[in-house]
Amino acid sequence: MARRESLYHKFPDYRVDLDPSTTRVRVRFGGEVVADSDRTLVVRETKHKPVVYFPREDVRFDLLEPTSHTTFCPFKGEASYWTLRVGDRVEENVIWSYDDPFDEVAALKDYVSFYADRVDWDPRF
Repeated sequence: MARRESLYHKFPDYRVDLDPSTTRVRVRFGGEVVADSDRTLVVRETKHKPVVYFPREDVRFDLLEPTSHTTFCPFKGEASYWTLRVGDRVEENVIWSYDDPFDEVAALKDYVSFYADRVDWDPRF
């Protein structure tokens, strides 16, 4: 399947800003720390609330299972997903990443994010 194109050329005023942050952020699930980083990216996108992305090396991938679920964002690219499992607690497709993001957001490549309402954040977002 051919790679879909971004829509930046059709919507030149659309913004996706990637702002590095040194604020320490932790994600917990089922009593376990799943992500812990002071090297996050805060993604500020037109018409969306800010989203925190973690470097992959600061995420517990031993608690994640890849899924076949994908979505497409015309400003970031195709996202792949993981299910989070800690003990008996499971959240399907709760974590995503852009493995081959569009050039405009290439820095997202080695980062993942979590659905904020399905895990516990410290500090809260």
